[in-house]
Amino acid sequence: MKTELILVGKTDNKHFVAGISDYVERIGHYMPFHIMTIPDIKNTKKLSQEQQKAIEGELLMKQLQPSDTVVLLDEHGKEFRSTTFAEWLQKKQHTAKRLVFIIGGPYGFSPAVYERADEQISLSKMTFSHQMVRLIFAEQLYRACTIIKGEPYHHE
Repeated sequence: MKTELILVGKTDNKHFVAGISDYVERIGHYMPFHIMTIPDIKNTKKLSQEQQKAIEGELLMKQLQPSDTVVLLDEHGKEFRSTTFAEWLQKKQHTAKRLVFIIGGPYGFSPAVYERADEQISLSKMTFSHQMVRLIFAEQLYRACTIIKGEPYHHE
């Protein structure tokens, strides 16, 4: 199974970039993993939130294949414990050809993206910056890989 994380907008904070890069390299030892960044939309001050979500949605939809299993990282999604997320990921490894996680822009996702999604996952009831969510998700994906392999990274 190939796993992809699609982001809207580049990661600006150099500390987050370094952390994400570290986890991407680690995850690569367990599964094919790639991050794709969709560029920020220009001149957003002239756009409403709905218009911005619609444009981002069109750009996201262009990256998806019909056979993809699409999972949105969304505040209204299902929450997992790390071990349960690992179990969920392991099942997906047997059923998904390409598992695509998406972190949207600052206003969330367009209705079309929600409609295309197979599932939604929330990392917490708390709100994090989009920059931070990227790092937290990468760490949790790595943690899930180590749990699946029975490695000592995760402690109960």
